Amino acid sequence: MAKKGKVVIDRELCKGCLLCIRACPVQVLEKDSRLNEQGSCPSFPAHPEKCIACGNCFEVCPDVCIEIFDLEGALA
Repeated sequence: MAKKGKVVIDRELCKGCLLCIRACPVQVLEKDSRLNEQGSCPSFPAHPEKCIACGNCFEVCPDVCIEIFDLEGALA
C-alpha cells in the first residue's frame, strides 16, 4: 500500500511555474484559477487524498514554497 501524505503550498510564495504539477506522479496538484498577491495562479492540492509523500513537488520547486508531510507529520 502506498504511503499517505499531505502537501502544503504557500500560495503567496508560489509564482505559478507549474513544475510541481508535472513532477507529481499521482496528479495531486492543479493550477489555481485565483491570483495570488504576486499576480500568479499558484498550484494547489486539488486531490490531497492522493498524496503519497514522494517529495517530487518539493524537490522541483524553485521557490521553496512546498512542504510535504507523511502520516506521522514529519517532513518527507
